Amino acid sequence: MDFFDKLKNWILVYSLFLQCASGFYLPGSFPHKYNIGNQFSVKVNSLTSIDTEIPYGYYSLPFCKPLEGVKDSAENLGELLMGDRIENSPYRFKMHVNESEIFLCQTNALSADEFKVLKERIDEMYQVNLILDNLPAIRYMNKDGYFLRWTGYPVGIKVSDVYYVFNHLKFTVLVHKYERSTVPGVIGDGDGAELITTDDKSITDTPSYMVVGFEVVPCSFQYTTDLLKNLKPYDKFPSPINCDPATVAVMIQEGKPLVFSYEVNFVESDIKWPSRWDAYLKMEGSKVHWFSILNSMMVITFLAGIVLIIFLRTIRRDLARYEELDKEAQAQINEELSGWKLVVGDVFRVPENSTLLSMMVADGCRILGMAVVTILFAALGFMSPASRGTLITGMLLFYMFLGIIAGYVAVWLLKTLNAGNTNGWFSISWRVSFFFPGIAFLILTVLNFLLWGSHSTGAIPFTTYIVLLLLWFCISMPLTLIGGYIGTKAPHLEYPCRSNQIPREIPANRFPTWLLVIGAGTLPFGTLFIELFFIMSSIWLGRVYYVFGFLLVVLILLVVVCAEVSLVLTYMHLCMEDWRWWWKSYFASGSVAIYIFFYSINYLVFDLKSLSGPVSAMLYLGYSLLMALAVMLATGAIGFLTSFFFVHRLFSSVKID
Repeated sequence: MDFFDKLKNWILVYSLFLQCASGFYLPGSFPHKYNIGNQFSVKVNSLTSIDTEIPYGYYSLPFCKPLEGVKDSAENLGELLMGDRIENSPYRFKMHVNESEIFLCQTNALSADEFKVLKERIDEMYQVNLILDNLPAIRYMNKDGYFLRWTGYPVGIKVSDVYYVFNHLKFTVLVHKYERSTVPGVIGDGDGAELITTDDKSITDTPSYMVVGFEVVPCSFQYTTDLLKNLKPYDKFPSPINCDPATVAVMIQEGKPLVFSYEVNFVESDIKWPSRWDAYLKMEGSKVHWFSILNSMMVITFLAGIVLIIFLRTIRRDLARYEELDKEAQAQINEELSGWKLVVGDVFRVPENSTLLSMMVADGCRILGMAVVTILFAALGFMSPASRGTLITGMLLFYMFLGIIAGYVAVWLLKTLNAGNTNGWFSISWRVSFFFPGIAFLILTVLNFLLWGSHSTGAIPFTTYIVLLLLWFCISMPLTLIGGYIGTKAPHLEYPCRSNQIPREIPANRFPTWLLVIGAGTLPFGTLFIELFFIMSSIWLGRVYYVFGFLLVVLILLVVVCAEVSLVLTYMHLCMEDWRWWWKSYFASGSVAIYIFFYSINYLVFDLKSLSGPVSAMLYLGYSLLMALAVMLATGAIGFLTSFFFVHRLFSSVKID
């Protein structure tokens, strides 16, 4: 192959790379192109409120319905679990065609029930959520000198005990002209490839546009009854409609119909399609995220210093001096041992409830693995807010498939605790497959009954329940059993010393050691509490959380802090001649869940002051309890495994019979 052939191949490869790079989009985020005059429709999502946290269907209120009937859009499992119900709407646009005074419909006279429900939704500050080309409608407003943005618009407003409804919508659609790539295409002929150029003038001369923004301004406009006669949907209203968001005019009255209309204006924008979500994902408080990371780094450095002192100055010095003695001197010093060396005959004694401990550690490893993989994929953009429900769906699928790790860890740990005995591996694998999923399923079922009683779209449908059970019993459970079987074949960890038949008496302490264990959870909590605020705000205040890069860093720092805290606490307990370190090492880091749950209560009292109703409070506390339990299992597994390998390595260096 001569120089020119090599150069040609390099040009082909480089041009192919440029073409792939210019045309690459993450899953669920590919662009849609529309020619001028192409019709596309607005979709509606569930009505939401930060006052109740209970979503309701859009058509649960007397709104206009599409002529072809209400149809559900394709939904994934995550959307169903989050309470999203995306349906078609009567709003229709034509690309780059401005329209105004479009009559939508006149509803039937409001019944007593419709009048009551409409007033309740306005009192509870419910928002209408519209979607165009996968972009939520966004509303801008200037209040007290601050420029605010919200997704959706309120159903109505209450002024002086009179209820008004927003019945006219002014839409602004930002569009960007589609620019064809100038990169030449690559075509293969079997023996090689050659460059070709696209010279299709019929394509380049016809402008296409992509939607890069969707704004809405709600108005309350009083229509003249006489002008509504003989009007059909999508007819132009005979008189101009002045949309003034600062005034309200349409009072809600029982026995009176409502009239709805809209207008749409298309504006060409310099915003490019990959940047169209920037309006929703503006970075707020980035310095706070960096402060959280720096704060965690300081905690890690402090704990790392303590760990280094323990290892380098105390343990290493003791072991070095011990190994310099001859056997007679070692036998004599054995009688004068103090501190952690005194518990050498009890440190590996099988702990109480060893089966439960193995199950909790195993499920904690699975939850930690799920969190790492999910956050990593989200940080890479595969679970962006543009793909609704993918985050929850991904978490659920990762948790199920990581059942093989849970089964392996549970059987391996129980086998190690029982000195290589694998009896009961099937039983513990089966229990692990039911442990945390069973608790979560119980909590979700109780909460779901509350949502069912409220007729909320947040209630999980019965068919979705069947799907969840099938995923649990047909995927998660078999994988957990397979992992347990693999664990029986894996070599277990041999103890470096035998346990005495009679347990050693533990000296009395001046204060309960469990207080020290519970207090240790403040350090891991200090690592994540700032990021926890943003996560809670995204869940309960309707904000979009997207800084998964920060979250990944915080998760890594949390793992390091949990490992260091548990290691230091375990060494302190051994120095106090307390050989019951197993459960204490677990809760030294797992106790962070207590502070997370208390913080959730604090967030409910001070940040969710408007949350109303016992159902809303029970929903909030139920989900918070489930989150705290998952964090306890994950952080406890980190602390226990770190302490377990530390204790094994420590006593492997001591030559005591």
